[in-house]
Amino acid sequence: MSKFEGLVAAPFTPMDKKGEVILDMIPAYYDFLEKNKVVGAFINGSTGEGVSLSQQEKMKTVETWTSISKQKKTVKVISLVGGTSYKECIENAQHAEECGVDAIALLAPYYFKPAGAQQLAEFCALVASSIPKTPVYFYHIPVLSGCFIPMYDFLIEAAPIIPNLAGIKYTHEDFMDFLSCTHFMDGKFEMMWGRDENMLSALVLGTRSAVGSTFNYAAPLYYQMIAAFDNGDLLLARKLQQMSIDMIRLLGKYGGIATGKAYMKYIGMDLGQFRLPVKNMSTESYSKFSQDVDSLKMQKFFSQI
Repeated sequence: MSKFEGLVAAPFTPMDKKGEVILDMIPAYYDFLEKNKVVGAFINGSTGEGVSLSQQEKMKTVETWTSISKQKKTVKVISLVGGTSYKECIENAQHAEECGVDAIALLAPYYFKPAGAQQLAEFCALVASSIPKTPVYFYHIPVLSGCFIPMYDFLIEAAPIIPNLAGIKYTHEDFMDFLSCTHFMDGKFEMMWGRDENMLSALVLGTRSAVGSTFNYAAPLYYQMIAAFDNGDLLLARKLQQMSIDMIRLLGKYGGIATGKAYMKYIGMDLGQFRLPVKNMSTESYSKFSQDVDSLKMQKFFSQI
Protein backbone atom coordinates (compact mmCIF):
# COMPACT_ATOMS: atom_id res chain seq x y z
CA MET A 1 0.00 0.00 0.00
CA SER A 2 1.59 3.25 -1.13
CA LYS A 3 1.52 6.13 1.33
CA PHE A 4 0.31 9.64 0.69
CA GLU A 5 2.86 12.42 1.00
CA GLY A 6 1.65 16.00 1.06
CA LEU A 7 -1.65 17.72 1.67
CA VAL A 8 -4.96 15.91 1.41
CA ALA A 9 -7.86 18.35 1.32
CA ALA A 10 -11.21 17.54 2.86
CA PRO A 11 -13.49 19.02 0.17
CA PHE A 12 -16.73 20.81 0.92
CA THR A 13 -19.85 19.43 -0.75
CA PRO A 14 -21.22 22.00 -3.23
CA MET A 15 -24.83 22.92 -2.48
CA ASP A 16 -27.41 25.12 -4.20
CA LYS A 17 -29.74 27.54 -2.41
CA LYS A 18 -32.18 24.72 -1.65
CA GLY A 19 -29.46 22.59 -0.08
CA GLU A 20 -29.23 20.13 -2.96
CA VAL A 21 -25.85 18.70 -3.93
CA ILE A 22 -24.37 20.20 -7.12
CA LEU A 23 -22.36 17.36 -8.64
CA ASP A 24 -21.54 19.44 -11.73
CA MET A 25 -19.20 21.63 -9.65
CA ILE A 26 -16.93 18.72 -8.68
CA PRO A 27 -14.85 18.57 -11.91
CA ALA A 28 -13.81 22.23 -11.47
CA TYR A 29 -13.15 21.52 -7.78
CA TYR A 30 -10.87 18.61 -8.71
CA ASP A 31 -8.94 20.82 -11.14
CA PHE A 32 -8.65 23.50 -8.46
CA LEU A 33 -7.08 21.07 -5.97
CA GLU A 34 -4.75 19.74 -8.66
CA LYS A 35 -3.64 23.28 -9.57
CA ASN A 36 -2.71 23.94 -5.94
CA LYS A 37 -0.68 20.70 -5.67
CA VAL A 38 -3.08 18.96 -3.28
CA VAL A 39 -2.38 15.22 -3.53
CA GLY A 40 -5.68 13.82 -2.29
CA ALA A 41 -9.36 14.50 -1.62
CA PHE A 42 -10.90 13.08 1.58
CA ILE A 43 -14.57 13.13 0.56
CA ASN A 44 -17.77 12.60 2.59
CA GLY A 45 -15.98 13.56 5.80
CA SER A 46 -16.78 16.23 8.38
CA THR A 47 -15.99 19.10 6.03
CA GLY A 48 -17.96 17.41 3.26
CA GLU A 49 -21.01 16.97 5.52
CA GLY A 50 -20.96 13.21 5.00
CA VAL A 51 -23.11 12.61 8.08
CA SER A 52 -25.71 15.03 6.67
CA LEU A 53 -25.89 13.38 3.24
CA SER A 54 -28.19 10.54 2.24
CA GLN A 55 -26.82 7.19 1.11
CA GLN A 56 -27.61 8.03 -2.50
CA GLU A 57 -25.94 11.45 -2.24
CA LYS A 58 -22.78 9.98 -0.77
CA MET A 59 -22.63 7.37 -3.51
CA LYS A 60 -23.20 9.92 -6.27
CA THR A 61 -20.44 12.07 -4.77
CA VAL A 62 -18.05 9.10 -4.83
CA GLU A 63 -19.00 8.29 -8.42
CA THR A 64 -18.32 11.85 -9.55
CA TRP A 65 -14.94 12.27 -7.81
CA THR A 66 -13.66 8.87 -8.92
CA SER A 67 -14.81 9.32 -12.53
CA ILE A 68 -12.42 12.27 -12.73
CA SER A 69 -9.57 10.74 -10.71
CA LYS A 70 -9.51 7.62 -12.89
CA GLN A 71 -8.93 9.81 -15.94
CA LYS A 72 -6.47 12.35 -14.51
CA LYS A 73 -4.79 10.29 -11.74
CA THR A 74 -3.37 13.43 -10.10
CA VAL A 75 -5.54 13.78 -6.99
CA LYS A 76 -6.24 10.53 -5.14
CA VAL A 77 -9.65 9.96 -3.55
CA ILE A 78 -10.36 8.66 -0.04
CA SER A 79 -14.03 8.24 0.88
CA LEU A 80 -15.30 8.15 4.44
CA VAL A 81 -17.80 5.30 4.68
CA GLY A 82 -18.13 5.23 8.48
CA GLY A 83 -21.34 5.44 10.43
CA THR A 84 -23.35 3.75 13.13
CA SER A 85 -24.24 0.62 11.13
CA TYR A 86 -21.52 -1.68 9.82
CA LYS A 87 -24.04 -2.98 7.27
CA GLU A 88 -24.35 0.53 5.82
CA CYS A 89 -20.59 0.99 6.00
CA ILE A 90 -20.07 -2.21 4.03
CA GLU A 91 -22.56 -1.08 1.40
CA ASN A 92 -20.73 2.25 1.05
CA ALA A 93 -17.30 0.62 1.07
CA GLN A 94 -18.12 -1.92 -1.63
CA HIS A 95 -19.67 0.77 -3.80
CA ALA A 96 -16.58 2.97 -3.32
CA GLU A 97 -14.27 0.08 -4.25
CA GLU A 98 -16.29 -0.60 -7.39
CA CYS A 99 -15.98 3.07 -8.32
CA GLY A 100 -12.20 2.89 -7.97
CA VAL A 101 -11.38 4.94 -4.86
CA ASP A 102 -7.77 4.88 -3.74
CA ALA A 103 -8.78 4.19 -0.13
CA ILE A 104 -11.70 4.29 2.27
CA ALA A 105 -11.88 5.61 5.81
CA LEU A 106 -13.88 4.37 8.77
CA LEU A 107 -15.30 6.31 11.70
CA ALA A 108 -16.02 4.95 15.18
CA PRO A 109 -19.74 4.35 15.76
CA TYR A 110 -20.93 7.50 17.52
CA TYR A 111 -24.29 6.43 19.03
CA PHE A 112 -23.69 2.98 20.48
CA LYS A 113 -19.99 3.52 21.16
CA PRO A 114 -17.45 0.66 21.33
CA ALA A 115 -16.53 -0.31 24.88
CA GLY A 116 -12.83 -0.64 24.07
CA ALA A 117 -10.15 -1.08 21.43
CA GLN A 118 -11.09 -4.70 20.75
CA GLN A 119 -14.71 -3.87 19.91
CA LEU A 120 -13.64 -0.95 17.73
CA ALA A 121 -11.17 -3.12 15.83
CA GLU A 122 -13.76 -5.84 15.33
CA PHE A 123 -16.26 -3.31 13.96
CA CYS A 124 -13.67 -2.00 11.50
CA ALA A 125 -12.60 -5.52 10.53
CA LEU A 126 -16.14 -6.38 9.45
CA VAL A 127 -16.08 -3.53 6.95
CA ALA A 128 -12.46 -3.90 5.85
CA SER A 129 -12.89 -7.59 5.09
CA SER A 130 -15.61 -6.74 2.57
CA ILE A 131 -13.09 -4.78 0.43
CA PRO A 132 -9.83 -6.74 0.88
CA LYS A 133 -8.08 -5.08 -2.09
CA THR A 134 -8.66 -1.50 -0.91
CA PRO A 135 -6.53 0.33 1.70
CA VAL A 136 -8.45 1.28 4.85
CA TYR A 137 -7.77 4.23 7.15
CA PHE A 138 -9.33 4.83 10.53
CA TYR A 139 -10.60 8.36 11.11
CA HIS A 140 -9.86 9.31 14.72
CA ILE A 141 -11.83 12.42 15.67
CA PRO A 142 -13.01 11.93 19.27
CA VAL A 143 -14.29 15.50 19.64
CA LEU A 144 -17.10 14.57 17.21
CA SER A 145 -17.33 10.77 17.47
CA GLY A 146 -17.08 10.65 21.26
CA CYS A 147 -14.70 7.68 20.96
CA PHE A 148 -11.56 8.47 22.99
CA ILE A 149 -9.92 5.05 22.70
CA PRO A 150 -6.13 5.51 22.30
CA MET A 151 -5.09 4.72 18.77
CA TYR A 152 -2.04 2.80 19.99
CA ASP A 153 -4.43 0.38 21.71
CA PHE A 154 -6.52 0.25 18.53
CA LEU A 155 -3.50 -0.67 16.41
CA ILE A 156 -2.55 -3.48 18.80
CA GLU A 157 -6.00 -5.01 18.27
CA ALA A 158 -6.50 -4.07 14.60
CA ALA A 159 -3.13 -4.97 13.07
CA PRO A 160 -3.59 -8.77 13.37
CA ILE A 161 -7.17 -8.81 12.02
CA ILE A 162 -7.23 -6.07 9.34
CA PRO A 163 -4.62 -6.93 6.66
CA ASN A 164 -5.56 -3.92 4.52
CA LEU A 165 -5.30 -1.37 7.34
CA ALA A 166 -3.15 1.42 5.91
CA GLY A 167 -3.13 3.96 8.72
CA ILE A 168 -4.99 6.56 10.72
CA LYS A 169 -6.29 10.05 10.02
CA TYR A 170 -5.47 11.50 13.42
CA THR A 171 -7.62 14.50 14.41
CA HIS A 172 -6.77 14.82 18.08
CA GLU A 173 -4.11 16.54 20.19
CA ASP A 174 -2.62 13.53 21.98
CA PHE A 175 0.95 13.76 20.67
CA MET A 176 2.16 10.94 22.92
CA ASP A 177 -0.37 8.55 21.40
CA PHE A 178 0.36 9.86 17.89
CA LEU A 179 4.10 9.28 18.20
CA SER A 180 3.60 5.80 19.62
CA CYS A 181 1.40 4.96 16.62
CA THR A 182 4.07 6.36 14.29
CA HIS A 183 6.62 3.92 15.74
CA PHE A 184 4.21 0.95 15.93
CA MET A 185 5.50 -2.07 13.96
CA ASP A 186 8.50 -0.04 12.75
CA GLY A 187 6.34 2.64 11.14
CA LYS A 188 4.13 0.31 9.12
CA PHE A 189 1.03 2.49 9.38
CA GLU A 190 0.69 5.92 7.82
CA MET A 191 -0.24 8.57 10.38
CA MET A 192 -2.06 11.39 8.61
CA TRP A 193 -2.30 14.50 10.76
CA GLY A 194 -5.75 16.09 11.01
CA ARG A 195 -5.31 19.32 13.02
CA ASP A 196 -4.23 22.09 10.68
CA GLU A 197 -3.59 24.57 13.51
CA ASN A 198 -0.77 22.48 15.01
CA MET A 199 0.58 20.68 11.97
CA LEU A 200 4.11 21.91 12.65
CA SER A 201 4.21 19.86 15.86
CA ALA A 202 3.19 16.78 13.88
CA LEU A 203 5.97 17.41 11.35
CA VAL A 204 8.42 17.28 14.25
CA LEU A 205 7.02 13.86 15.14
CA GLY A 206 7.55 12.58 11.61
CA THR A 207 4.30 12.95 9.73
CA ARG A 208 4.60 13.46 5.97
CA SER A 209 0.90 13.66 5.16
CA ALA A 210 -2.02 15.62 6.55
CA VAL A 211 -5.75 15.88 5.94
CA GLY A 212 -7.45 19.20 6.54
CA SER A 213 -10.25 21.56 5.59
CA THR A 214 -8.05 24.67 5.37
CA PHE A 215 -5.92 22.97 2.70
CA ASN A 216 -8.84 23.73 0.37
CA TYR A 217 -8.20 27.45 0.46
CA ALA A 218 -4.69 27.86 1.92
CA ALA A 219 -2.59 25.01 0.52
CA PRO A 220 0.37 27.31 -0.39
CA LEU A 221 0.67 28.41 3.25
CA TYR A 222 1.15 24.85 4.46
CA TYR A 223 3.47 23.80 1.67
CA GLN A 224 5.69 26.76 2.49
CA MET A 225 5.61 25.75 6.16
CA ILE A 226 6.63 22.18 5.27
CA ALA A 227 9.47 23.52 3.09
CA ALA A 228 10.66 25.82 5.89
CA PHE A 229 10.66 22.90 8.34
CA ASP A 230 12.51 20.63 5.90
CA ASN A 231 15.11 23.36 5.38
CA GLY A 232 15.63 23.79 9.11
CA ASP A 233 14.15 27.31 9.15
CA LEU A 234 12.04 26.85 12.27
CA LEU A 235 11.61 30.59 12.78
CA LEU A 236 9.80 30.88 9.43
CA ALA A 237 7.92 27.62 10.01
CA ARG A 238 6.57 28.91 13.33
CA LYS A 239 5.60 32.21 11.72
CA LEU A 240 3.64 30.40 9.02
CA GLN A 241 1.95 28.15 11.59
CA GLN A 242 0.87 31.29 13.48
CA MET A 243 -0.64 32.62 10.26
CA SER A 244 -2.59 29.37 10.01
CA ILE A 245 -3.81 29.82 13.59
CA ASP A 246 -4.87 33.42 12.94
CA MET A 247 -6.82 32.23 9.91
CA ILE A 248 -8.44 29.37 11.80
CA ARG A 249 -9.45 31.64 14.70
CA LEU A 250 -11.92 33.28 12.33
CA LEU A 251 -13.70 29.92 12.02
CA GLY A 252 -14.61 30.12 15.69
CA LYS A 253 -15.39 33.83 15.57
CA TYR A 254 -17.94 33.37 12.78
CA GLY A 255 -19.68 30.21 13.92
CA GLY A 256 -17.53 27.19 13.18
CA ILE A 257 -17.26 24.73 10.32
CA ALA A 258 -19.55 26.62 7.90
CA THR A 259 -17.02 29.47 7.87
CA GLY A 260 -14.88 27.24 5.68
CA LYS A 261 -17.31 27.73 2.82
CA ALA A 262 -17.11 31.47 3.46
CA TYR A 263 -13.33 31.24 2.94
CA MET A 264 -13.97 29.39 -0.33
CA LYS A 265 -16.37 32.13 -1.44
CA TYR A 266 -13.74 34.72 -0.48
CA ILE A 267 -11.13 33.17 -2.81
CA GLY A 268 -13.66 32.87 -5.63
CA MET A 269 -15.46 29.50 -5.36
CA ASP A 270 -19.02 29.76 -3.99
CA LEU A 271 -20.04 26.30 -2.76
CA GLY A 272 -23.26 27.38 -1.04
CA GLN A 273 -24.08 26.78 2.60
CA PHE A 274 -24.03 23.91 5.09
CA ARG A 275 -27.14 21.91 5.86
CA LEU A 276 -28.96 22.22 9.15
CA PRO A 277 -28.29 21.95 12.03
CA VAL A 278 -25.01 23.75 11.17
CA LYS A 279 -25.36 27.52 11.51
CA ASN A 280 -24.47 29.51 8.41
CA MET A 281 -23.17 33.04 8.06
CA SER A 282 -25.52 35.93 7.31
CA THR A 283 -24.82 38.41 4.48
CA GLU A 284 -23.93 41.06 7.06
CA SER A 285 -21.56 38.70 8.87
CA TYR A 286 -19.90 37.74 5.59
CA SER A 287 -19.09 41.40 4.95
CA LYS A 288 -17.41 41.68 8.36
CA PHE A 289 -15.70 38.34 7.82
CA SER A 290 -14.24 39.53 4.51
CA GLN A 291 -12.81 42.59 6.24
CA ASP A 292 -11.23 40.39 8.90
CA VAL A 293 -9.69 38.15 6.24
CA ASP A 294 -8.33 41.21 4.43
CA SER A 295 -6.67 42.30 7.67
CA LEU A 296 -4.73 39.02 7.83
CA LYS A 297 -2.74 40.21 4.80
CA MET A 298 -2.19 36.66 3.58
CA GLN A 299 -3.64 36.80 0.05
CA LYS A 300 -0.47 35.31 -1.44
CA PHE A 301 -0.88 32.26 0.80
CA PHE A 302 -4.40 31.42 -0.41
CA SER A 303 -5.06 28.76 -3.04
CA GLN A 304 -5.52 30.06 -6.57
CA ILE A 305 -8.67 29.48 -8.60
